[in-house]
Amino acid sequence: MSCQLCQRPVSDLTEHHLIPRQYTKRRKLDPGPTVQICRPCHKHIHTLFSNHTLAQDLNTLDKLQAHPQMQSFLTWIRKQRPDKHVRSYR
Repeated sequence: MSCQLCQRPVSDLTEHHLIPRQYTKRRKLDPGPTVQICRPCHKHIHTLFSNHTLAQDLNTLDKLQAHPQMQSFLTWIRKQRPDKHVRSYR
């Protein structure tokens, strides 16, 4: 299996809600689409962006991949070993 964001082959993927559950659960709406991404990508997304920004502006995989801050991270992470422990900083 590979991460849908960075395309690295990893064994442990997490489910990322493209529209944060905070916005759908309270309103009893369908949770919306999800993507399977690696832990470093998932952690980095939530380090960089608020749930409001994710819900309003970055609610598709293409928008996430096109964001300049994510592009620089993705360029770097694609060169890393799949088992490398990655820290995210604001």
